[in-house]
Amino acid sequence: MRVAIAEDETLLRRGIELVLREGGHDVVAAVGDADELMDAVARTCPDLVVTDIRMPPTHTVEGLDAALRIRRDHAGTAVVVLSQHVQRRYAQELLADGAGRVGYLLKQRIADIGTFLDDLERVAGGGTALDPDVVAVMVGRARHAEAAISELTARQQEVLALVAEGRSNAAIAAKLFLTEKAVVQHVSRIYDALGMPPDADSHRRVQAVVRYLNRG
Repeated sequence: MRVAIAEDETLLRRGIELVLREGGHDVVAAVGDADELMDAVARTCPDLVVTDIRMPPTHTVEGLDAALRIRRDHAGTAVVVLSQHVQRRYAQELLADGAGRVGYLLKQRIADIGTFLDDLERVAGGGTALDPDVVAVMVGRARHAEAAISELTARQQEVLALVAEGRSNAAIAAKLFLTEKAVVQHVSRIYDALGMPPDADSHRRVQAVVRYLNRG
């Protein structure tokens, strides 16, 4: 997998680069600001971009804005943004098109190298990866705002939270000590509760997450 990294903290940028290289990936660019990132993406066409949200010059949302532009202008490039804090709006903007290939992780998760690499590979493969803390905040707010959500059973809410993190049915089954068949049944009932009929042309799994989390 070819990866471009954008992080203004030199030590963290080099750490992420080292983790990726040791994980067998090709780091095609490692830069310190959003403008350099956009140039690198145009030049190298990476499979995945990993970017901090806050970067120079204002240290507000330069990285997020770059990520959104990449999703718009470089559809073949997956994007994972890193943050020190949970911001529900950031996740909503990244997930708005329902197309997958996107992640929002808190920086402290990088310490779990195996999970971090798994999350990046899942996003590059077309899935999503939302930090559990991000999911918890968004699900908590959504649960109080929408009747359809309140009607989900406690188990279905657990399943959908893990779907939002990007976990596969097999991973959810292992986490919740269920059979994979039971997870499939729960997911199907969640789709029904959210009024999402089968549609071969849409990413229902991603769209279910978007609709669920955005209702907050």
